[in-house]
Amino acid sequence: MKPQETPSLMSQMDTQRYKAQERAGFNRIAAAYADGAPLRARLADALLDAAGLAPGQQVLDLASGPALLAAAAARRVAPGGLVLATDIAEDMMAEGRRRIAGSARPAFAVADAEQLGLADGRFDRVLAGLALFLFPQPDKALKEVRRVLRPGGRFVLSVWGARDRVPLIGCALDGIARGLPPPKVARPSVCRYGELGALEATLSQAGFDDIRLQPCEFDCRFDDADAYWQAFLGLAGGAAEALSRVPAEGLAKVRAATADALETYRDADGGYRLSTLTLIASARRPA
Repeated sequence: MKPQETPSLMSQMDTQRYKAQERAGFNRIAAAYADGAPLRARLADALLDAAGLAPGQQVLDLASGPALLAAAAARRVAPGGLVLATDIAEDMMAEGRRRIAGSARPAFAVADAEQLGLADGRFDRVLAGLALFLFPQPDKALKEVRRVLRPGGRFVLSVWGARDRVPLIGCALDGIARGLPPPKVARPSVCRYGELGALEATLSQAGFDDIRLQPCEFDCRFDDADAYWQAFLGLAGGAAEALSRVPAEGLAKVRAATADALETYRDADGGYRLSTLTLIASARRPA
């Protein structure tokens, strides 16, 4: 199966605007993103298990956010290992520096995943948790990943599953689509790698082999629609930035439409229970 269309076809101007909005959005939500880590704990553990980390390894974590995945990886490669956490959003990196203590902690660097500026063959592993779909030119990011991996090293990543299996973000996206006009700059679907075969085909085309895929499903429960909405905002950098500019009347329409979408997931206790599917992939740079 061929990879789905990617935003690599965006114009240079649109790519720059997209990156600027994502950076601003993730800077905006840095603390909330870190606070929401328990929602994604099962996924983080599954990704690290798939990476097969061992003491002494050199690891790069792309789009690391507040570096919580990187911090967990640093504990697994100690003693003697190194984890470098990178992100385009400097406030995310600052949030990680504030929160992470101890001797086994990552190093930090503000960097664009599509232009890393790191040495060839430097790392045993490259990690990317819920990140590949954020890159406007993922082919460039994958080329960089392959370059900085040593021959035989592995790229381990997670992505959202198929759109109808990801209510954690899907309900809010439905509410936004119903309550607001289409965005001026088209955004690629964050679930585009969740369709059958799309992620494997993308990694294969980028020159990786020995590609292994596994599903990871996790549940999230919210007492009410407001708790769900705040959790969504704490995940969605670019969307959170765009929504911050929406007038109150428009935002009220989005919130109401989101609450309607959530009704499918109401549980016996009056809250909402959402089972969300992600995919974890491990792929090798050929020796």
